Amino acid sequence: MPHDHQHRLRVTAILGHATDPHLAEPLHALEHRDAVDTIFLDPEDLPRRRLQVQSAQGRLVQISLPREQQLADGAVLFLHPNLALKVRVGAQRILRLIPDSKADALVLGYHAGNLHWKVDFRENALLVTLTGEPETYLQRLYTLGLTGHFMAELL
Repeated sequence: MPHDHQHRLRVTAILGHATDPHLAEPLHALEHRDAVDTIFLDPEDLPRRRLQVQSAQGRLVQISLPREQQLADGAVLFLHPNLALKVRVGAQRILRLIPDSKADALVLGYHAGNLHWKVDFRENALLVTLTGEPETYLQRLYTLGLTGHFMAELL
């Protein structure tokens, strides 16, 4: 995917932690709108001050931090009324959805696309790249009436 300026983000400071009172409420509201993007870092990358990574939603994130700040799990790097960016430490989590039928697969794929989920297709499964808790994703599908039409497992 080409990286135009809308998919680039330059970060020069950590705004705080996701549990900080002044950040927790706006982050929670953005999570309900699927407007929180995530970068996943290995623990050995946390001491770095300068790095370039791709977010879960495909943004190119250029990080250049002051010496007194250090990346950590839950660090909030960007907060705007329509978008937030936070750090998660560890491997990307995947939710595997196995539809019960070909018809269920079409409906599931249709909704995953409309929800702008990052997905991959393997054999008879839809692999959803998670940027939040798996329960949030499953709840969205249940709200759309897809209860009982697929099996879900966290990889």
